Amino acid sequence: MRRVAVAGVGKTPFGAFADKDIRTLAVEAGQKAFHNAKTGPEAMQAFYLGNFAGPQFTGQNHLAPFISTALGMQGIPSTRCEAACASSGAAFFQAWMSIASGVYDVVMVVGVEKMTSQQTARVTEILGGAGDGPGEIRVGATFPSLFAMIARRHMYDFGTLPEHLASVAVKNHENGFLNPDAQLRKIITLEQAVKGRPVADPLNLYDCSLVSDGAAAVILCAEDRVKEFTDKPVKVLGVAQASDYVGLEQKRDITTFDAVRAAAQQAYKMAGLGPRQIEFAELHDCFTIAEIIAMEDLGFVERGRGGFFSFEGNTRRVGSMPINASGGLKSKGHPVGATGVAQVVDVVQQLRGEAGERQLERHSIGLTQNLGGTGATCVVSILGAN
Repeated sequence: MRRVAVAGVGKTPFGAFADKDIRTLAVEAGQKAFHNAKTGPEAMQAFYLGNFAGPQFTGQNHLAPFISTALGMQGIPSTRCEAACASSGAAFFQAWMSIASGVYDVVMVVGVEKMTSQQTARVTEILGGAGDGPGEIRVGATFPSLFAMIARRHMYDFGTLPEHLASVAVKNHENGFLNPDAQLRKIITLEQAVKGRPVADPLNLYDCSLVSDGAAAVILCAEDRVKEFTDKPVKVLGVAQASDYVGLEQKRDITTFDAVRAAAQQAYKMAGLGPRQIEFAELHDCFTIAEIIAMEDLGFVERGRGGFFSFEGNTRRVGSMPINASGGLKSKGHPVGATGVAQVVDVVQQLRGEAGERQLERHSIGLTQNLGGTGATCVVSILGAN
């Protein structure tokens, strides 16, 4: 198996952009990646698109060639990957595998979603398609209500408090305020976060990620060729994807995600590292409880202590384990099909020392965790500076 490196990255701002369609967003991110890698479409041997629900949100099917040709890539295989909110994490995994296996040397991965073209009720309905349709969704469940059940059980089992959930939101808003590409650059207090408008008890408005438009792109290449594209190479040390049941009622325990644990174990093994050697991470905080459970499942803190760990300040940029220095999905935004690749871009910027005001002091090994649904899919990637 060949070693793989990141040759270039690009990302659009996240937000609500009435003047930009799905293809425009994807092309903007892809062109930034070309510029970053000092190359062009002629060098790409394959194209992988991460997108959850473009056809439902925008009415456009056949999205992979729709976007790759707009980026100037004709004649190469163009493939769309769908894995709910882990769609572009899955696309990244497939792109990595295509190079590690020796099939290609240089490929592009783009993640994109255009969500604000639909009203909130329709967005909720579309997102519900990532849940258990015949079971949960048919009886009226939404993702806020499903993660609310997860949060309530975590509180019951481990003593997690509303203030613990709120501390995740406060920290991520603090970080997102420093991110020029973030959708919601707004500092909030712990009191505000605890007393937000109720959404699904115990979750309120500040516990929930945003409806967003945006795109991100990464160019991967065989490690022995990376110097052709950049003098700041980043190595993919480990990457793994795992799956679990879609419905909550099928899971053995709703306060832990087996897919996260499995993907993490495989990625750690591939990288030859353990959780204590990870210096910072971008985690999938679709809801504040999701970040808390992720840090437990990844081994950053013992099970049941994630909320306490966050509340004590350990996950802040100056803490012992900085999490979501980008602002996370809560502040940066969550265009679902773009999130996984965007996390990779954020980690690469930190590893290269290009994160601006968000730059972390320790930044040689970073991890991303991209979740689909209520833990039915997870992709974990570990990246390191040269």
